[in-house]
Amino acid sequence: MPAPAGTRGQRFALFHLAASGVDRRGAVLYIHPFAEEMNKSRRVAALQARALAQGGFDVLQLDLLGCGDSSGNFGDATWGLWVADVLHACQWLRQRNPGPLWLWGLRAGCLLAVDAAQRLAEPCHFLFWQPPSNGKTLLQQFMRLKAAGDLMGGQAKTIMQSLRDQLARGEPVEIAGYQLSPGLASGLAQATLSLPAAKDAAQRVEWFELSSGGDATLSPVASQAISQWQQAGYSVTSHHVNGSAFWQTIGIEDAPALVASTRQVLCN
Repeated sequence: MPAPAGTRGQRFALFHLAASGVDRRGAVLYIHPFAEEMNKSRRVAALQARALAQGGFDVLQLDLLGCGDSSGNFGDATWGLWVADVLHACQWLRQRNPGPLWLWGLRAGCLLAVDAAQRLAEPCHFLFWQPPSNGKTLLQQFMRLKAAGDLMGGQAKTIMQSLRDQLARGEPVEIAGYQLSPGLASGLAQATLSLPAAKDAAQRVEWFELSSGGDATLSPVASQAISQWQQAGYSVTSHHVNGSAFWQTIGIEDAPALVASTRQVLCN
């Protein structure tokens, strides 16, 4: 897939064509999570993409700039360039499927989805998997990986501040094998699950959260966010599914209940 105008190289993408013999329901763009979470999630994302294609959707899985098999290094990425990738992928999908458009994000991918949606000229639906309230928390979690090895030595706070200072000076930092640019760090830190203006009264948000325990209660932050989306005119439905946080487990894990529930919600 060609890169957006003004950027170099190619973007690797997998296109799952809707199965023949079923009603075509629309198009879905998958927006992957941040850094190593993308690799941990590849299998589950692929299983879900195939399941949605069997249910009648055209599904595009995109590797953002510097991620996976796309051109560039992770250090080349900025938040703005990633948003441009999402918009370019939407345009590519629209040339092949004029039906309802879904932006499907996992973790940081949810933040990219709402940022890109504010720049789309058409309405879209959202499929959120474990959406964070903001990117600042995700960035802090990622930066703590650098400090993790020094926790016993009491150097964690010093290292975290050093990383912040380095980014503030416009210098990239290396964390867990990833070179993080100031442009990507600042964009992620400022990203929120903010409300794009509703363009259609029928716009849907399907909000999925995983839990490995028996607690099926939304957090106060999530409940407040859903209430705000509903007040803005979106049709929002929350779903609790049993399963582990596959995007951060040591090994590669499946999420069969999540895949099955997502297909049922979107395809029925």
